[in-house]
Amino acid sequence: MSEPVGTRVVLRPIATPLPLGFLALAVSTVLFSAVQLGWIAPAEGRIAALTALAATVPLQLLASVMGFLTRDPVAATGMGVLSGTWAVVGFTTLTSSPGAVSDGLGVFLVTAGAAMFVPAAAAVGSKLVPALVMALAGTRFLITGIYELTGSTGWKASAGWVGLALAVVAFYAALALELEGARQRTVLPLGRHGQGRAAVDGNSPMKPSDLRGEAGVRPQL
Repeated sequence: MSEPVGTRVVLRPIATPLPLGFLALAVSTVLFSAVQLGWIAPAEGRIAALTALAATVPLQLLASVMGFLTRDPVAATGMGVLSGTWAVVGFTTLTSSPGAVSDGLGVFLVTAGAAMFVPAAAAVGSKLVPALVMALAGTRFLITGIYELTGSTGWKASAGWVGLALAVVAFYAALALELEGARQRTVLPLGRHGQGRAAVDGNSPMKPSDLRGEAGVRPQL
């Protein structure tokens, strides 16, 4: 008499891509903030543009792909939008005169900023600090977009300061996630709750019967 066949789930061990994406975000936002706040000459904006194109865009694109592989919609969507946004900002800055503003870029940044609130809203239900990073990134793009549309020095300075605040929170989130992954426990608080807390504590096992409704199993997403 044959034994009953059970369901076996094999998971590929993949680390969270969020620290990589957050650190890449911090690098570009600091450089662009330095230009916006007048700490470095407007001509140095091309260095910020090259940094975004050569470092931030590919790293965040990789983080987005890994987010899809780990089935993390926040990482996948957030990093994907960030990667595309920095690519447009980088190319526009590199091909424009130093200090020039653009209505087209302004409209794009306002739209991209609003888009960042989608993954931020999704992350609020599980991880508050990563949600704050996404929300601050959206705010940074919105304010920069308003500056591009108006040319106001006040909005320009505001974008720079929000960009620096974003870098601080992104560095903290990346450090907290790295320590959590390396030590298998929470070292710095990330505001985990609900499913986010259960995932770390190991209190949310997946039942075999739940697999029938999972992505990749059901015929349509």
